[in-house]
Amino acid sequence: MKFMLQLSIILGISLLGEVVHALVPLPFPASIYGLVLMLLALCTGLIPLSRVKETGKFLVEIMPLLFIPLTVGMMDSWPVLQSILLPFAAIVLLSTVVVMAVSGRVTQWAIRKGERR
Repeated sequence: MKFMLQLSIILGISLLGEVVHALVPLPFPASIYGLVLMLLALCTGLIPLSRVKETGKFLVEIMPLLFIPLTVGMMDSWPVLQSILLPFAAIVLLSTVVVMAVSGRVTQWAIRKGERR
């Protein structure tokens, strides 16, 4: 029952992200709005971390399984992707490096900020 409540909270925030995406005319995916809303709710204490921690940990643990449909879809789209494979691979590689670099910098900033407190 505890996991159902925690999952309901996470899905509710995701639904709010979808609503914000429909209302705000910015080119961001609804999942980004949901993540920002969850971050704000956790930072402000509106949702205590203990209310979603176990389910969040579970979702992170099964994350590799969630990529299976994407992988099958890409395999199904191979005829289309084959002609643009090199630019596609370059974009994926570049975006991965950028995400890793930005994530590392933000993490270092957060750690330093935490140490100052």
